[in-house]
Amino acid sequence: MGATFGVEPPKETVDVDIATHLRVRYDGPDRSLLFVETADRPGLLVDLVKTITDINIAVESGEFDTEGLLAKATFHVNYKGKALIKPLQQVLANSLQYFLRRPSTEEASF
Repeated sequence: MGATFGVEPPKETVDVDIATHLRVRYDGPDRSLLFVETADRPGLLVDLVKTITDINIAVESGEFDTEGLLAKATFHVNYKGKALIKPLQQVLANSLQYFLRRPSTEEASF
């Protein structure tokens, strides 16, 4: 913080509350396109891919970018080689919304 804000911490609180936006779009018969916009943090990309693959959705490729505190990710995904049907799109969106809203706990706090 010293290099950014000086020796003393800032007097006003920096607002980092960034809304999470998720969209799944059809991208041909063999895959879907997943868009994620959320607050950036260390390890976010690994955690996103882990959450997606935990519900048996394959990640073919992805693109990740940050703009300040905002992370933008785009993934080509499929389920058993086919595009995601609407119910599976909802499962994916719900899983990611839950994961991204879940408070994180530091390992050292236990």
